[in-house]
Amino acid sequence: MISLASIIERFEADYLAQYPQCALRNQRQALVAMKRCRSTLAPRMLAQCGDCGEQRTVPHSCGHRNCPHCQHHESQRWIERQTQRLVPGSYFLITFTLPAELRPLAWQHQRIFYGALMDCAWATLHMFSQNHKQLQGSPGAVAVLHTHSRQLAFHPHVHLAMPAAVLDADKGLWRTLRRSTKGDGYLFNHKALATVFRAKFIAALLEAGLPLPSALPQKWVVDCKAVGNGEKALVYLGRYLYRGVIQEREILRCENGCVTYRWRDSKTGKLVQRTVSGATFLWLVLQHVLPKGFRRSRNYGFLHPNSKRLIALLRLLVFKQSNAPSAPPTQTPRPQLLCRCCGAAMVIVRRRILPSFTEPPCAPREQDLSR
Repeated sequence: MISLASIIERFEADYLAQYPQCALRNQRQALVAMKRCRSTLAPRMLAQCGDCGEQRTVPHSCGHRNCPHCQHHESQRWIERQTQRLVPGSYFLITFTLPAELRPLAWQHQRIFYGALMDCAWATLHMFSQNHKQLQGSPGAVAVLHTHSRQLAFHPHVHLAMPAAVLDADKGLWRTLRRSTKGDGYLFNHKALATVFRAKFIAALLEAGLPLPSALPQKWVVDCKAVGNGEKALVYLGRYLYRGVIQEREILRCENGCVTYRWRDSKTGKLVQRTVSGATFLWLVLQHVLPKGFRRSRNYGFLHPNSKRLIALLRLLVFKQSNAPSAPPTQTPRPQLLCRCCGAAMVIVRRRILPSFTEPPCAPREQDLSR
């Protein structure tokens, strides 16, 4: 399997030479971090076995959220936290997509643009839930920002996993969408969602002082589809939350100055391959590095962590109606580093040891890669 770090080491100079105007500071930092991840250039940590006293050094991981090696555990923990907040009822995955005419503006003002995209999408769903004949209350949603398509093109859009239910905190009522003749596959009209979202988003850009392009299409795209109880949708969203935009198993070849990668076409279901230069491949990956500190995952409404009063009322109402006890929260423990001599768990006794080039580094095992 071809590692992303090896591609960075080979084509970093070409990338910086061909894309100097596009290599932003946060992208350069990601480039350096992923290049050093678990390599001889990375700081090391000393681990000691609690049983036999065996010691060994292992390299630090970079911990960058775009690194395909790192934060597997954090991704799993995020999925577990979100699934613990699932409520009984039908869930919908609503996707708000921006037209291509706005992508240059999104690239130039990423922090403002992405924040407005997520907030306007939530404001649209909140308004529709308040005005719905059956709901008429405050909804909850989990939003995740994606900036890439399957072929790694720049394509900003936001997914919101939302239950077809609302909480009326004033009256202490929990309302769910009754099954209609249209079945469970209908929540809101997607054309009406797109119209309202367009108006809210344009108003947000104007308020922020951003210049709009001369020609904007009147019809925008919003997709709203049923996803059952919502668990599979959260797993899908969490899969790309911390592990970068491409997995290394999708990188097929790196030869003759070019990189070949693949993806699965969403319409045909077939695998598609593409070959680009090494510098272009790095640009395709690094253009999706978000501004430092930007939260690409946000909880809204009664699913917001700060809504303690609403969450307590929600648990009381929902589990009382469903006659099901609240399940205690369970979290997957972090994988341990095991001793090669006796198999016992090892403890980290020292961190951030400067790399030594006089001794060959210990190659980390599969258990080490989860740390």
